[in-house]
Amino acid sequence: MTLSSTFTLIDPQNGNLAFKLFTFDDGSTFDHIQRLNYYSLIWVQEGKGNAKVETTQFDFNANTLFSFVPYQPFMLKAEKEFKGVVINFHPDFFCIHKHHKEVACHGVLFNNVYNPPCISLDETAANTFSTLIDQMKTEMKHPALAQYELLVSYLKIFLINASRLKKVQQPETIATTAEQKEPFILQNLKDAIEKDFKTKHSASDYAEALNISAKALAKITKNYFNKTLTDLIAERIIIEAKRELYLTSKTVKEIAHGLGYQDEYYFSRFFKANADVSPQLYRETVGFARAEV
Repeated sequence: MTLSSTFTLIDPQNGNLAFKLFTFDDGSTFDHIQRLNYYSLIWVQEGKGNAKVETTQFDFNANTLFSFVPYQPFMLKAEKEFKGVVINFHPDFFCIHKHHKEVACHGVLFNNVYNPPCISLDETAANTFSTLIDQMKTEMKHPALAQYELLVSYLKIFLINASRLKKVQQPETIATTAEQKEPFILQNLKDAIEKDFKTKHSASDYAEALNISAKALAKITKNYFNKTLTDLIAERIIIEAKRELYLTSKTVKEIAHGLGYQDEYYFSRFFKANADVSPQLYRETVGFARAEV
């Protein structure tokens, strides 16, 4: 793979990718199964091919924008010329759940198990996205005061425009059929976790809420996400905890209570087991934003 331009922002706390923008110019970039731990926006500007996303396959043409959530398996097999641009961002950098009301892309652009995770771009949309990408590149080349805030602003505008296009192009939700029973349950599961993760921490809580056996739900979750339900719940709690730690001045005890943990020491052990560092060390070393003043 040849990268003609790559711009990367790394999380200084753990060395992981926070935000990345790069272009690609051949078919080898996504010709094998991807299961990334961050969100991906892939704009195929030239070329066509076949996309395999989870259990479905479909053809795509030039000026197609794909949107994938963390750990969603996908593969793009291109025919001949294949060029485009990619935006990757980690949930720690910009949390879709946290900013759902602002960007309205949860369940539309991302986490929609019914419709294909892509939209077609006409000339007007392509020009809009090109401008936003150029602005992101400029900011990455010449970082200055409030770089994080400015990059997030550009990303929000990108997501809002993409979500609006998808609503126009895919207005009807695909009807639920017997074959779609598992995806239907998964959508309900995601919604239930988002609604109740601060108060419900056990897998059995969600199985009961969805009126399905814990064993059956565990099997479906493992098949689609390659993770346990407990992992998914913990991941959502940790995302929220991290954002509280670096976006607010709340104490660890206050954050723990807000997430349904009465024992702050138990919460600290839980956080360290899932994030590899203590809450306090995470707050002291994270570099994306600063606590309130």
